[in-house]
Amino acid sequence: MRTQQYTSVKPAGDRVFVKLGAEEELSTGGILLPSTAQKKPSEGSVVAVAAEDATVKVGDQVVYSKYAGTELELGGEEHVLLKEEDVVGIKNGASYKDLKPLGDRVLIKVGKAEEATSGGVLLTDSAREKPLTGEVIAVGPGKKGEENTSTISPGTTVMYQKYAGTEFKDQDGSEYIVVQGSDVMATLM
Repeated sequence: MRTQQYTSVKPAGDRVFVKLGAEEELSTGGILLPSTAQKKPSEGSVVAVAAEDATVKVGDQVVYSKYAGTELELGGEEHVLLKEEDVVGIKNGASYKDLKPLGDRVLIKVGKAEEATSGGVLLTDSAREKPLTGEVIAVGPGKKGEENTSTISPGTTVMYQKYAGTEFKDQDGSEYIVVQGSDVMATLM
């Protein structure tokens, strides 16, 4: 039986077709990672959109939820077919601090984790408790077709739910998370 080779994909409904970015082949320390240890990309370039009124446009660099979509290969390159709601934001530069969140999402720069216990014992990265607070960098425009009633604004320090959102680590080591507006539990002053 011969395998059918397709030459293009036209998304249906509210789908977005994204060409994946490159996998991280080197660690932050410059060590070559084996393919089993390489981090799967969760960003790429939009190749096609189904809806004419889609929030994202062809050519946009987008970031999407890690476990979203269906992967497929087209022309020897890796792609993913996503629902538009799985696109977390549009990346406007090399840094995640320039990410424009979509829908009712909020981009937060994660606060620093405690580096030592109250007794003075230094903690390793894996032993540190992940902070649940951070500074709001950007707020999305609100859900499509609904008025944005969010009271969260850039510069505000917030607390968010423990297992919420999609996390990113920037090239300079800064950590960011994008959460739904409803996952923000409190504004801290």
